[in-house]
Amino acid sequence: MIVVTNRIPVAPGWGGEFEARFSRRAHLVDGHAGFVRHEVHRPTPMRFDRETGWEALPADGGVYEVKTWWARIEDFQAWTRSESFAAAHRDRPPPEMFSGKPELVIHALCAAPTG
Repeated sequence: MIVVTNRIPVAPGWGGEFEARFSRRAHLVDGHAGFVRHEVHRPTPMRFDRETGWEALPADGGVYEVKTWWARIEDFQAWTRSESFAAAHRDRPPPEMFSGKPELVIHALCAAPTG
C-alpha cells in the first residue's frame, strides 16, 4: 500500500474555490485498478512549533494536501499515464489560485493501523 500526497500551496482567498473544484471532480480515478481512496485535507489556522509554541495562520489558503491511497506504486504510475488521468486534469485552475509549486510525496505503508 502507498499513499500519494500532493501538497498544494493555495493563495489566500482561493481556499473555497479550490475545495469546490474537488467537490465537483469527475471521479475518474475511483474505478482505476489499485485505487483505494481519495481525501482532500484543508490546512488548519494554527501551527505548533516545539520552540515557539502555537502560531496563528491565515484562515483561508495555505498548503492543502490531496491524498490518494493505492495498492501498489505501479497502479499509481499506470493512473498517471492513463487517458483518464489526462481527462481529470484538463480543466486547469487559474494560476493565481496558487502561491507556489505543488510537491508530490509518496510513502509506503510500513505498519498496519491498530484499533
